[in-house]
Amino acid sequence: MVFVGGGFGSVARYLLSKWLNNVEAAIPYGTMLSNVLGSLLVGFILGYFAKSTNISEAQTLLLATGFCGGFTTFSTFAYENHVFLKNGDYISFFSYTLGSLILGFLAVFLGLYLAKLV
Repeated sequence: MVFVGGGFGSVARYLLSKWLNNVEAAIPYGTMLSNVLGSLLVGFILGYFAKSTNISEAQTLLLATGFCGGFTTFSTFAYENHVFLKNGDYISFFSYTLGSLILGFLAVFLGLYLAKLV
């Protein structure tokens, strides 16, 4: 289940990055969006799983561990920040890092909240 979900998540992240990561943009929006959306999904899936018996462990492995694990990417985030620092682009580095962390945490909390409403 992890393998299958991870494959779909990785392909989805790749397509999103190809669509939104513009070399002329100040920050890589595709990577940022995949990490924020993945955080939202993880929060929702795990929040829903915690309160419900309608989702199996296999489904959680497929969706949270597999898909969200493949869809989100810390390694790309770290590399992109390395490039910002190497190029002396400290504004993009701080904007991207703080924006990703703040939005990622807020997305998990929002996902958990939305799971309570369902």
